Amino acid sequence: MFQRKQRRFRRRSNGRGHSHHSNNVGRLRTNSFSNGQNRNNFNSRSSLSAEKLLEKYTSLAKEAMSSGDKTLSENYLQHADHFTRIIEDKNRNLNKNATTQTTQTSSNANQDSPEKSNIDKEENFKNKD
Repeated sequence: MFQRKQRRFRRRSNGRGHSHHSNNVGRLRTNSFSNGQNRNNFNSRSSLSAEKLLEKYTSLAKEAMSSGDKTLSENYLQHADHFTRIIEDKNRNLNKNATTQTTQTSSNANQDSPEKSNIDKEENFKNKD
């Protein structure tokens, strides 16, 4: 049918609140070829922890080795090694955070309270007389 000529520049709304893009809502419906599944839905990954995934891949590696597939077993062991490194990194960060918190609390505890410092100043003043 009739197609509009595309404009070279985007029009400004001048604060009038016209919504020219209201027909974009129809694009959100599912494609008939996709069976209702999104192809690039990265948020739908399994939310297993690194520890669970390490356990999963080590068991898969053992299973593959017992069935005689050395290559697949090595692949699973590489995945398990990856999650081992993630766990070590997470533990290292937790330990670092814990040590910084303990040093902060110990430094706060070692600071003199204002009341104590005032008492010490008064005693020193009395002792000078």
